[in-house]
Amino acid sequence: YILDKNLILNQQTMVREQWYWATLRLTLGLMFLWAFLDKTFGWGFATKPAGAWLNGGSPTLGFLKFGVTGPFADFYHTIAGSPLVDWLFMLGLLGIGLALTLGVAIRFASWCGLVMVLLMYSALIPPKNNPFIDEHILEAVSFIGLIVTSSAPGEVLGLGKWWKQLGLIQKFHWLQ
Repeated sequence: YILDKNLILNQQTMVREQWYWATLRLTLGLMFLWAFLDKTFGWGFATKPAGAWLNGGSPTLGFLKFGVTGPFADFYHTIAGSPLVDWLFMLGLLGIGLALTLGVAIRFASWCGLVMVLLMYSALIPPKNNPFIDEHILEAVSFIGLIVTSSAPGEVLGLGKWWKQLGLIQKFHWLQ
């Protein structure tokens, strides 16, 4: 009886963990997808309609030119508004956002997201409200959690099971 009870408790814990990781994955995915959509269409939240990417605006110019502080400011000022940087940034937002929202290529998308948020963190050293930690560090820790978890975060509220069965994904495991 005790063994059966422990097995049930372990299964319940696994289910809760899977739902937690799925919720975190969806939250991060929708955050990145929203940033892509707002910068593309200028819905007036972080990007005004006149500054939309589709209206010829640069999604990196304003922040990299005027918002960056710290030891890497000169580097970020030199790449501000570069079409290559704009495209890489926007493709990163879209790819990470779609992958995490759909529950596919989670580890790959999480590695990309980790790099992106650490670059964003490096653009604001030191952070405004704390000498070490800001939301980018919290996002980085979340991405690391998605990379190392064994809870299959794409299988709950996502297409992870289907994705893992694709021949290409089975051949290239790093795309899981």
